[in-house]
Amino acid sequence: MLSLFRGVVALSGYVANTLFCAPLVLLLGMVKLLPIPTLRRGCSILVDEIATFWISVNNLNQRLLSRTQMITHALPPLSPKQWYLVISNHQSWVDILLLQRVFNRKIPFLKFFLKRELIFVPVLGLAWWALDFPFMRRYSKAFLAKNPHLRGRDQATTRKACEKFHHQPVSVMNFVEGTRFTPVKQQRQESPFPNLLKPKVGGIALALDAMGGKLDTLLDVTIHYPHGIPTFWDYLCGRVPRVEVMVESHSLTEVNRWNYQKREERTVYQSWLNQIWQQKAVKLASLTQSGPDSQQPDSKE
Repeated sequence: MLSLFRGVVALSGYVANTLFCAPLVLLLGMVKLLPIPTLRRGCSILVDEIATFWISVNNLNQRLLSRTQMITHALPPLSPKQWYLVISNHQSWVDILLLQRVFNRKIPFLKFFLKRELIFVPVLGLAWWALDFPFMRRYSKAFLAKNPHLRGRDQATTRKACEKFHHQPVSVMNFVEGTRFTPVKQQRQESPFPNLLKPKVGGIALALDAMGGKLDTLLDVTIHYPHGIPTFWDYLCGRVPRVEVMVESHSLTEVNRWNYQKREERTVYQSWLNQIWQQKAVKLASLTQSGPDSQQPDSKE
């Protein structure tokens, strides 16, 4: 009963925080429709500040009610004035809360590439639009075969959506596995990476191309749940005793020179990401072997 009560109170806190911040974000989003570049940039800064405040309150909610011990292994040097591409393994919706918790006020506000259909999600869809989250329409190979005139349309749409990111630092987030990990999905994919799905390079190649070299640093995040992958409700109820997060920084200077549209360089792109994923599999294996009750010397919350 105590766990259930904690979950209800935590969820109520998230809802109240969202209902308080969302109208302010939407109002500024409407102001951004005015064709005044300086006003638009100013509103974008204010909107990101409101979103950062929203995350700060959510983080406080987690510390007071979820009580999950966050073990963050030594972070690389970070700055809110730099452009970042952030990737991570994906196991639960809790991952998003943890990423926001780790990086809040350390790097620019995280922007996720979203499917175009998500703009219709009540309240949040319009808030994501006001926050300049890029909405993407990805066409399948079968669809493009029937409609070849649309080939390249998704790249053009992404470039246009990312134009505003050239004026102020941003962190672009991408879950390169494309979906949450489950053993069934791993078996279906025949993934060679233990506890991971195969990484897809297309999304990050599109983001790097759209940003024209602005994204010069990759933050590779590894999330480990020693007590098993939790649901969002488990996290709210305080049933996640501990989480471990590792962050590794990589330069994107050389990667930005590659052209994903060229077949020979596409193979190089995929090999580069596969190597990062192989290293991630080793990290997860090491964290798993340490056991759920091991003590870690790095920073804790």
